[in-house]
Amino acid sequence: MVTEHRPRLSREQILRTAVARADRDGVAAVTMRSVATDLGVEAMSLYHHVANKAELLDGMIEVVLDTINAEVQPLTAESPADWKPVLRSRILLARRVLLRHPWAPALIGTRSPMTLPLITYFDAVIGLLRTGGFSYDLAHHAMHALGSRALGFTQELFESAGGPSDEEATAMLAAMADQFPNIAGMMADEPVHDDADPKLGWCDDQTEFEFGLDLILDGLERLRTPA
Repeated sequence: MVTEHRPRLSREQILRTAVARADRDGVAAVTMRSVATDLGVEAMSLYHHVANKAELLDGMIEVVLDTINAEVQPLTAESPADWKPVLRSRILLARRVLLRHPWAPALIGTRSPMTLPLITYFDAVIGLLRTGGFSYDLAHHAMHALGSRALGFTQELFESAGGPSDEEATAMLAAMADQFPNIAGMMADEPVHDDADPKLGWCDDQTEFEFGLDLILDGLERLRTPA
């Protein structure tokens, strides 16, 4: 009788399989059973490495944050003047990672902030600010101003899930132009965005994200070097 030998499971293998499932089908599709199915094992096998679904979700965020930390690590400031372009590059690189995992931003906001990968990321951000000459007090204010934008995402003003399409929204506002002239005027003046661009929300989120990021970084630069 030939005994079938299955490869030994590891926590990392389980977490990366869960991330792949979320990338493909959304985080709601991630369960202990669905991940076990993807691995070709019984669900009970996972509990030797991950205690429950909450720990599984926490671990998935750790995988994403570890990826971000690994990708931004080479970007360092060689002089105080480098703080802004380097921080901007690191934030946009973190955003590119999150765009590969569109479920992650919402999940990050629901999990514990006291994780080693997250602390590692923000410690490096504060280090860049300090290299740029920021006091700890100003760095503290900067972190609040950046908020989740420091990690590459924001809570968008308009969410696409369950809402009208751009065309439907434009038509609705046009029909109410007399009642809401300013919003209708803004929508009518809005340039057409390329729908092929990666998005995290209803509008061209990359353009809006960079616009807001640059406003904050430029303002911090003026505070760092007062006239």
